[in-house]
Amino acid sequence: MTYLLETYGCQMNKAESSALELIFRERGWQPATTIPGSTSAHPGAEVDLVLINTCSVRATAENRAWGRIDRYAAIKRERSAAAAGTAKPLALVVTGCMAERMKREIKERQPAVDYVVGTFQKQAFGLVLDAVEQGRPIEDIDESPAFVFAASYYEPGSFRAFVPIMHGCDNFCTYCIVPYIRGRELSRRPSAILAEISALEDSGVREITLLGQNVNSYKWKAEDGALSSAPDASDLDFPSLLRLISSRLAERGKGGLRWIRFLTSHPKDLSREVIRVLAEDPLYCKHVHLCVQSGSDAVLKAMNRRYTRESYLGLVDRMKAAIPGLSLSTDILVGFPGETEEDLELTLGLMRKVCFSYSYMYHFNPREGTPAASMSGRIADKVKGDRLSRVIEVQKGLTKSLMESRVGSIEEVLIEGLSRRKKTELLARTQRDEMVVFPAPASRVGSFARVRLTSLSGATFRAEELEA
Repeated sequence: MTYLLETYGCQMNKAESSALELIFRERGWQPATTIPGSTSAHPGAEVDLVLINTCSVRATAENRAWGRIDRYAAIKRERSAAAAGTAKPLALVVTGCMAERMKREIKERQPAVDYVVGTFQKQAFGLVLDAVEQGRPIEDIDESPAFVFAASYYEPGSFRAFVPIMHGCDNFCTYCIVPYIRGRELSRRPSAILAEISALEDSGVREITLLGQNVNSYKWKAEDGALSSAPDASDLDFPSLLRLISSRLAERGKGGLRWIRFLTSHPKDLSREVIRVLAEDPLYCKHVHLCVQSGSDAVLKAMNRRYTRESYLGLVDRMKAAIPGLSLSTDILVGFPGETEEDLELTLGLMRKVCFSYSYMYHFNPREGTPAASMSGRIADKVKGDRLSRVIEVQKGLTKSLMESRVGSIEEVLIEGLSRRKKTELLARTQRDEMVVFPAPASRVGSFARVRLTSLSGATFRAEELEA
């Protein structure tokens, strides 16, 4: 049987999709070779199941998901009507954050959806496949009281992988739906994290990214009855976990996995000890995504971010002083209810002071179920659009200036694949999360190289290799 999986949203969604693909593979399902269309007599006839993994963080993400759901619903109806009903049925499944938030509404709005699998139902996904394989629909899918971490998040053949280490969020920022659809924070068992990282290294992975909605709030409470030498026997916070991972990889002595990143960091939880680990351990990349959202104390307080402009800038100063070559990226949210021109100028000033390498920039869209959705002082759409344009222009200038200053630098890069424009060139990435292209044979994909950055081509460096 065949499946088609579409994933939208954050890296956590992508990691969870990889885990769901593992279930497909274990059951003998094959990915569809073509995307279903509606031009043939039997549209999408080669696909048995379409799974859409959705995002709910912003209204635009949900609108996009609805577009895909409606498209496949139409294909499903066409296929059912084709050849007097002799075409095999198409199962349509929706999962992810939108599925958790709108479980009943999805099927009411689009009856062609067969199953809606919420955040805490993914451990029962095998039951959905049973139902599709046997042609016997099931009415209810059990929920787990806590999120269940899957065993693997690795896409075969890739040299990069994502490893979730915690799930959920306790921060309850007033604009954010995540705590309501992902639940409270839950940290993963240290022994399971170590086992997965070892397996990834054995599979040829060169770089991993540790994932969490608030990754540096990781906390593991020692397990009763565990052997004193076992990883699960000691209390661990995030920096302790980082040191444990590094020491275990050193004990293995293989050296294939050489870079580790982590996403996403909340400023209130990035401790001095985390900074010390980044400064001292070459395993950890010198790039941090440190979400600021706004440079105004008034807006930060309304957002319930639990830090101030001064404390954020102080954290940045400590990080830059301790970690030579550090690069920072961030999220910027403009047009929050009550935001003034003065607030926006404070945000622009903070961006210039920190000099982010890049930013994810967006304007406020109310999310039903969050406190900000009912706040007064709503900003007009045109004003939000204008403010966002100003933020984007500032970031473009910062990125260009930073990249121009980097020309001539010597960097280690991980080669990720072939350049799309020239098959004689390879695409690589630096520790600072910068893209680089340089001429080299395809056999080098998956290896590291030392290059000199020679020029810029848009947002990508051109480079020359210093030694093979």
